[in-house]
Amino acid sequence: MSTQPFHDLGGQPAGPIDRQEHPTTFFEKRIDAMLMLLSDTRRRLIRVDEHRRTMEQFGPELYWSLSYYERWLHSMTSLMLEKGIITRDELDARMAEIRTRLEKPGQG
Repeated sequence: MSTQPFHDLGGQPAGPIDRQEHPTTFFEKRIDAMLMLLSDTRRRLIRVDEHRRTMEQFGPELYWSLSYYERWLHSMTSLMLEKGIITRDELDARMAEIRTRLEKPGQG
């Protein structure tokens, strides 16, 4: 029985690696910037080990269903909730506000 974590593919056959560069999307840049701000030395709201821990706790189904930067976003959200920096109610209210704005033409 293997004790290798589901996210650790080291030594397993995985097929060819796509080494082509792709343009960085606005979403990816925004997520990267948010993580840099949350983990900078003045704020230290997120540490690398915490960020990694939360991603490793997703479980294989969620982990593999998310893109690289979606994992980062999910991890940051989980940590902000875990630390009480934001509440579930605050997050839900903000998401509802954004959905409403996006549903109204010309309001986005």
